[in-house]
Amino acid sequence: MKTINQYIDENQERFLNELFELIRIPSISSAAEHKPDMYKCAEKWKSLLLAAGADRAEVYETDDNPVTYGEKIIDPVLPTVLVYGHMDVMPVDPIELWHTKPFEPVIKEGKIWARGADDDKGQSFMHAKAFEYMVKTGNLKCNVKFMIEGEEEIGSPSLPKFCREHKEMLKSDVILVSDTSMIARDVPSITSGLRGLAYWEIEMTGPNADLHSGIFGGAVANPANVLCKMLGDMIDDKGHITIPGFYDDVLEVSEEERAKMAKAPFDLEAYKKSLGLKEVCGEEGYTTNERTGIRPTFDVCGIWGGYTAEGSKTVLPSKATAKMSCRLVPHQQHEKISQLFIDYIYSVVPDYVTVKVTPMHGGDGYVCPIDMPAYKIAERAYEKAFGKRPLAVRRGGSIPIIADFEKILGVKSLLMGFGLESNAIHSPNENQQIEIMEKGIIAVAEFYKEFGK
Repeated sequence: MKTINQYIDENQERFLNELFELIRIPSISSAAEHKPDMYKCAEKWKSLLLAAGADRAEVYETDDNPVTYGEKIIDPVLPTVLVYGHMDVMPVDPIELWHTKPFEPVIKEGKIWARGADDDKGQSFMHAKAFEYMVKTGNLKCNVKFMIEGEEEIGSPSLPKFCREHKEMLKSDVILVSDTSMIARDVPSITSGLRGLAYWEIEMTGPNADLHSGIFGGAVANPANVLCKMLGDMIDDKGHITIPGFYDDVLEVSEEERAKMAKAPFDLEAYKKSLGLKEVCGEEGYTTNERTGIRPTFDVCGIWGGYTAEGSKTVLPSKATAKMSCRLVPHQQHEKISQLFIDYIYSVVPDYVTVKVTPMHGGDGYVCPIDMPAYKIAERAYEKAFGKRPLAVRRGGSIPIIADFEKILGVKSLLMGFGLESNAIHSPNENQQIEIMEKGIIAVAEFYKEFGK
C-alpha cells in the first residue's frame, strides 16, 4: 500500500494542474459580473469531488450563489466528517501591485502565486486530496461530506437558510474547516477561537449643499468635522470602547489561558518593523496578541466627504460618510452590539447635523473546546505531518458562518488552517507554499484515519 507521501509525490503534477483549473476561474462573489464564474467553479468542484471518490456530488441553488455538496457514506453507523470550504475569492484590486496575473497561477520560490491559492481554494483543495488518498487506498473508515459555498467573502448571507433546509443531509459529528492560518511554517497551530463582527455605514448630513468655507465656515456645522469627532470619541485614552453596555457580555479569558497564549512565539520588534511602525497601539493592559485575539475592537474602515480630487477646493461638505466595524469576542451577540452602536449614535448626534446609520453584515465569535476528542485527534494529525505538537491560538479574524453552524446544525467546528500570514490573503500577490499544502494534505488524511477508529 502506498503511503500518503508516495501518493502525493506520484500525483503532484496532477494535483497542481487540478488546483490551477480552480484558481483560473475568477469566482469573485462581490461582483455581479462574475455570477457565471460562481457556477463554473461550483461545477468544477463537483467534478473534483466525484473524481476523488465521492458517491455523489451536486450543485445546489441558494438565494444567491451556488453550493457544491458531495458525500461518501461508508456506513451510516460510522462517525461523519463535514468539510466546509468556500469557492469565492476577494477582488484583486489594486491590480497594479500584483507581480503576476492574479488568476493565472505561477510557481516560484516554492510557492503558488494567485488569488485563491490560500483563501480558500488552496486550503479546501487539501481536504479533497486527502479524501482522495483515503478512498483510493481503501483507508477511509469514516463518512465524509463536503459543503463548498460561494458567498463566504460577502458574509455567507444565503448559507444559514441552506443549512436549515438541508439539516438532515448535513448531519455530522464534526465540521472541518481550513480557512485560517498557523503561527509559522515551523510552528504549527490550530485556531481555537475566532472573533465576531458587526459592521455599519454612517452618513452624516449638514447643510443641503456643499458651501463656500469662507462664507459659511464657522457658522454652519461641517459634517466631516462632526463625524470625525464622534468616531474619535468612540475610543478613550486607555483604548476602551465608549459605547454604553459594549463590554457587558465580553468573555474574560482566564489567566491560565492567557499564560498559554503567551507561549506562542512572537517578536514585537519584528512585528513593528514589518508594518513600518515605531510603536503599537491598543487597549491598555493587554499584549498585542491578546488585543488581536481575545479583545473586542472598534475601527473606522473608510471615511470620505467633500472634495477629494486633485488640487484644492475650499468647500464645507454637505455630507460625510464612514464605514466602521467591531471585532467581537465570544458571548457578544453581533445583533445586540449593532443596535447598541446605532442607539448610541442617535443619542449623541447634535442638532446641527442629521445622521443615518445602516447596519450591514455581522456574525458571532466562536470558541472550539481544546479538550474535545476531535481536537485531540487534530493535534496528533498535525504532529505527524509537521513533526511538532500544534499550539492552540485564537485569531482576530471572523468567519461568521462558523457560529451559525453550531446554532443550526448543533455541531462544533474544528479549524485546521494551513495558511501563513505571509500568504497575503485578501491582498495582491496571494500565495501558498507547496510544502505546507502537502503537509496539510497529510494532516487531514491522518485526521480521517484516526477519526474513523
